[in-house]
Amino acid sequence: MSSLQAIAKELLAPHKGILAADESDSTCVKRFDKYGIEKTPEQRRKWRELLFSAPNISDGLSGIILYDETIRQNASTGEPFAQFLLQQRILPGIKVDQKTEPFTGSPDEEVTKGLDGLPKRLAEYAKLGATFTKWRAVIRISDTLPTEECLRENAKRLAIYAKQSQEAGLVPIIEPEVLLDGEHTLERSEAVLTQTLRITFEETVKAGVELSGLILKSSMALPGKESGKVATLGDIASATLRAFFASVPKEVPGIVFLSGGQTPEDATARLNEIVKQARKQNAPWRITFSYSRALQEPVLKAWSGKDENVETAQKIFERRVQETSLASEGAFE
Repeated sequence: MSSLQAIAKELLAPHKGILAADESDSTCVKRFDKYGIEKTPEQRRKWRELLFSAPNISDGLSGIILYDETIRQNASTGEPFAQFLLQQRILPGIKVDQKTEPFTGSPDEEVTKGLDGLPKRLAEYAKLGATFTKWRAVIRISDTLPTEECLRENAKRLAIYAKQSQEAGLVPIIEPEVLLDGEHTLERSEAVLTQTLRITFEETVKAGVELSGLILKSSMALPGKESGKVATLGDIASATLRAFFASVPKEVPGIVFLSGGQTPEDATARLNEIVKQARKQNAPWRITFSYSRALQEPVLKAWSGKDENVETAQKIFERRVQETSLASEGAFE
């Protein structure tokens, strides 16, 4: 087994998933503003430490994706956060994409930046302790979007990133996120998810990426947030799995879901149902989670930037990790 396959296997361990704690400063500002939390590097450091030091979370988390600022910060014990996590048997990862830019010829679409100087940054992150990386592309849905050209350009960039990440000894998580925003139906979401993933893997294979040493981070097939439509857990699971079976190679060891604006309750229940159906259909991939807001939102609200709330907030986080871990085995009630 290659070292990439070994890291991927560890990240996809039974009963475990990945915490995405890689919010940019601007995203952190929005979330902190909601609860009146001071927007400073030290408050962000305290917030991340609250999450990383919560008791028993390594029972349900195999890895945590960090932001550039965070991987350079230390825990209050003095250790760099990457080392702090490794001591708890949690693998540290790093987000390496750098925002988006408008896609030429289609002003309503965007492509992800970050390839300039990427090998140098990957080498530095490996030295700082990272074992895996993440790159997100943003795919918008409407009656006319996405265009195949934009999907192809994002897929090419994802493939180049994945190849360079593997060359640096780091497992890439490729994340072509089909956004929840819009008025689209569940059927339209399934069609776009299928097309997005098919094109993503065409380019990934073309670039010579080792499929057994990467992880897919995907959206679920869901009706648009503004559609007014409600889909059952069973329908969401069936549509999502049809998209996967139609487009994700069996050599890929695992698929982790993003929460993408879903409530913690919905993200947990839907993951649970998808895993149950995937097992009945003998899906070849380990299916689990890589949630951000669905794990963090109730914790952030409980903390609200106050030291005296840390213990209460950590208990809530511990419970959210436990619930989502159960859902990753189809065992959440």
